Amino acid sequence: MTQAQKAHDFANLHVAGDPLVLYNIWDAGSAKVVADAGAKAVATGSWSVAAAQGYSDGQAIPLAQLLQIASRIAATVDVPVTIDFEGGYAEAPDEVAANVVQLIGTGAIGINFEDQVVGGSGLHATEFQCERIAAVRRASEAEGVPLFINARTDLFLKEKDRSKHPDLMAEAKERAAAYAAAGASGFFVPGLVDSDLIGAICAAATMPVNVMMMGGAPSVSELAAIGVGRISHGPGPYIEAMTALGERSRALGGLAPE
Repeated sequence: MTQAQKAHDFANLHVAGDPLVLYNIWDAGSAKVVADAGAKAVATGSWSVAAAQGYSDGQAIPLAQLLQIASRIAATVDVPVTIDFEGGYAEAPDEVAANVVQLIGTGAIGINFEDQVVGGSGLHATEFQCERIAAVRRASEAEGVPLFINARTDLFLKEKDRSKHPDLMAEAKERAAAYAAAGASGFFVPGLVDSDLIGAICAAATMPVNVMMMGGAPSVSELAAIGVGRISHGPGPYIEAMTALGERSRALGGLAPE
């Protein structure tokens, strides 16, 4: 199957009411386990990929190393591979596009692309983020791959007080519409867990909506019922796996938990 066909197939897996569920992986080994278990696609989480290599999140892992990991994942599994590309490892649209071309070269068919200022504070202005998205879309089209650009807004993740999330809805809807017009394929709202608010985003967005499973989030069936098209698990799978590894190691060594 060609890379372009994988990209088309991946996009078609996003169905409102019957969401694509992604149990996020962090390397070729975890990708193979998840794919062999029957996953229709695999997706990295930036936090997990970084932690597995001893780095913190926020583009601390070098781009060259991330590209190598992406290449090994894509070479190891036959299913579509989407990579959490954070802020694209650059700010200027043309530089982000050049980095995405490198990522497409690994065999990846999708990215998460966030609007927070990595290494800074706040979010990029909507207009500027749209310029970045549009540059990525042009670059992917030039490469002949209909890249799935999962446009992530960090509005809700950055606001820890969930009682204030309703106040962010107008901006979130505006960003969803603008990102779609710029060429995004999906809209990712990590940190948003309120069922009514998620449903309102789904009703307003013209793209599949991605929700991240975390404490307080609705169940998969509830998310499906309100129109979510994609569900991901973020760093959860890595944390669970490493916790189990530590517990097993302590048991074998007769060590007490710290």
